[in-house]
Amino acid sequence: MLLFTLLLTPSLCDAAQDHPVAGDAIIEGSIGDASRLLPILASDSASGDIVGLLFNGLLKYNERLDIVGDLAESWDVSPDGMTITFVLRPNVRWHDGVPVTARDVRFTYQKLIDPAVPTPFSSNYALVKSVEVLDARTVRVTYREPFSPALESWMIGVMPEHLLEHDDVSRTPLLRRPIGHGPYRFVRWKTGELIELAANPDYFEHRPWIDRYLYRVIPDQTTLFLELLTRGVDSTSLTPLQFTKLTNRPAISRSYQKFRYPSFGFTYVGYNLADERFRDVRVRQAINLALDKQAIVDGVLYGLGQVATGPYPKESWAYDPSVIPAPRDLASAKRLLAAAGWADHDGDGVIDKAGAPFRFTLLTNQNEVRQQVAELIQQHLRTIGIEMNIRVVEWSVFVHEFIDKRRFEAVLLAWNLSRDPDLFSLFHSSETKEGQYNFVGYANRDVDRLLEDGRRVFDRVERERIYHEVHRRLYEDQPYTFLFVSDALPIVASRFRRVRATPIGIGHNFIDWYVPSAEQRYKSKQLVP
Repeated sequence: MLLFTLLLTPSLCDAAQDHPVAGDAIIEGSIGDASRLLPILASDSASGDIVGLLFNGLLKYNERLDIVGDLAESWDVSPDGMTITFVLRPNVRWHDGVPVTARDVRFTYQKLIDPAVPTPFSSNYALVKSVEVLDARTVRVTYREPFSPALESWMIGVMPEHLLEHDDVSRTPLLRRPIGHGPYRFVRWKTGELIELAANPDYFEHRPWIDRYLYRVIPDQTTLFLELLTRGVDSTSLTPLQFTKLTNRPAISRSYQKFRYPSFGFTYVGYNLADERFRDVRVRQAINLALDKQAIVDGVLYGLGQVATGPYPKESWAYDPSVIPAPRDLASAKRLLAAAGWADHDGDGVIDKAGAPFRFTLLTNQNEVRQQVAELIQQHLRTIGIEMNIRVVEWSVFVHEFIDKRRFEAVLLAWNLSRDPDLFSLFHSSETKEGQYNFVGYANRDVDRLLEDGRRVFDRVERERIYHEVHRRLYEDQPYTFLFVSDALPIVASRFRRVRATPIGIGHNFIDWYVPSAEQRYKSKQLVP
């Protein structure tokens, strides 16, 4: 069970007066802009956050991490697990008024497997044999082989056939002006500044109580924090320094709710394995031994996180506790580098090989914590004779111009993971095309086989054995240097009610959040932050 620390909660008095009313707006602050607002192309977290308010999948996780219906009113899995029949809710409509039907589900699947569509999610549907429309509300999915993450795979947002059937989905105007069926409707997008959504009065669960959702892009985290303090934004993610030092004031405690809980993901250094230097596993292992991860957790995260040994957080049943993080060992790191041919032959303090010094650039985005982590990594690597430069790039450019196109030597990034431990898209050797998630180019036949086996097995004990082995192999291979699992540190203005931390985070019940009439700030339908 996940352990949460809820630092501030609504008072008992508030709970007793819990009468939701419509109105107001919430302004979310973020350092990164979205890039593509269609579900199968929303491959970065900023785009995913917005898409999640515009589109629904067939299924979703509830606050207890149970799989429940979303667009699907019901579903039936055949005894052999090879067929799933979904029945859609009645009377769900796209934001243009057209009914959502089983044909939209089949269309979304067809685009997911279309080789011309650069989606990182296609591997989740490779074992699907057919998707049949039985009637307007019923769709049957048949698999060629058992596929254990099948239910989770149908949490991806369903797209409108009637608007996209004649379009190239990777170029359609709907990427920037989406029409969904979710709790919010798209209003406008000013690139690099603002995305505005409005409550969908016809949403099938109920109309969201908050009228407007505004996503403000503020690339500098210090400026973003100042905007929070001056009420320019209502909610954002705090840095560890902001959480531990800068928000412990009575005025802030009265005005905001702070939350802390383990994030379900990890931060890492990923290597371009097409680069000759990083292709040698001894070099990657040496870097792992040279980095003091606990010092990073203590010094940059202020202890609000844990050292990572692999891709799974400790809260995951796939996490293998027998994988112990290696302590910092500079002597062993230097021996590994020497065995790989790297030594300081000319005495300039930088190791070299065949006359070429070991210098590389670590790429990251405008995330204050990551920049501090990068500086510590730079210091640590200098002690073993590796010279590392740091380059900071704007988020959407970082993702699409450098990550997708593999134009990097090494990157500092983080993954948010789904609850199923399937990591096929991150580490299988088939997932290295442009736009796919194995952008480091990792290829290991044994790991490929384990990842394939893990998808074919439904037995939890057997899957656990497989993913423990994946965890161990990845730690040995070090395609990434796994750094840490940080705590999630969201903050929300205290006028918003019904905000609570759960194993799925704080946003799972966003349509139920509300602001009492007397505390609403925004009465106008046109907000200009």
